[in-house]
Amino acid sequence: MLDDRKAAVLRAVVREYIETAQPVGSAHVARTTDLGVSAATVRNEMAALEHEGYLTQPHTSAGRVPTDQGYRFFVDQLTGPGALPAVQRQQVKDFFAKAHGELEQMLHDTSSLLSGLTSYAALVLPPPSERATVRSVQVVGLAHRVAMAVVVLSNGAVEKATLELDDDLGDERLAAASSHLTAHLEGRPLAENPPVPATGDKRLDGLVDAALDAFGAPVDRDHDHVYVGGASRMASAFDAVETVRQVLAILEQQYVVVSLLRDVIDNEGEQGIAVSIGTELGVQPLAECSIVVAPYVIEGEPVGTVGVLGPTRMNYPQAMAAVAVVSERLGRRLSA
Repeated sequence: MLDDRKAAVLRAVVREYIETAQPVGSAHVARTTDLGVSAATVRNEMAALEHEGYLTQPHTSAGRVPTDQGYRFFVDQLTGPGALPAVQRQQVKDFFAKAHGELEQMLHDTSSLLSGLTSYAALVLPPPSERATVRSVQVVGLAHRVAMAVVVLSNGAVEKATLELDDDLGDERLAAASSHLTAHLEGRPLAENPPVPATGDKRLDGLVDAALDAFGAPVDRDHDHVYVGGASRMASAFDAVETVRQVLAILEQQYVVVSLLRDVIDNEGEQGIAVSIGTELGVQPLAECSIVVAPYVIEGEPVGTVGVLGPTRMNYPQAMAAVAVVSERLGRRLSA
């Protein structure tokens, strides 16, 4: 544990380095804080913080910069994610008020939104489809002897299948098929291919069976997919071109990113915001990066993850605020 003065000096150094990306000197800390001590006293405290592993000095004559340990102390001392500026809060509200359509497009657009809010790469992990249950089924006519069956799942996904019919069954039977399928599939995983009893109407039962066969067919889904928005923003986050190249290469490896997000959530717990800093990530090419993530909740259950990947000197309060608001709004939208 640090005493109050060392903690105040460390917070001042972290905030200034996040803002400027330049080593922070003792005179600046003494001048811009209300510690009421001389630059020499601050210099001694900074030397002690360096000895204890919270700060480092890149050059003998330079000021100090935070280490991963210093950032960790700073993040752990935050009382919460803070609040987004009013303009950004309205931007998020407007986005989700207009967000409609299929889950995949919504998650893609959400990653772009979050990247725009933070200027970091945004990561959105979709809900696992095998855990989703059926909310409703609709069978609608498209043309003569052609219908479409649409299943809305609890994770917000929409499954569609085109049905070729032997006869034009009419709107009444299509509506009856919708009601019958919903009554027997609602609340059950579609992947289970649950049985649906016959109605006694052979033409209606044929339509129901056609829909069940269409949705019971194997579907090639990518279970290790992550939506990445704003990857190009990483180019301006690092000075070294090689670091940028390595980070972008990692972002192209879907399995690695998905595993990383799950590990961060698992290590920190599924409730609230989790932050993993630098070497804590356990991925050498990301040693100069941090990840801020939060689960989004559908019907009371955490099902997916929203996060940002940026440099270790990221603006943690602002990133945490953006992730908190976007994850909450996304979960609310998908639960509607």
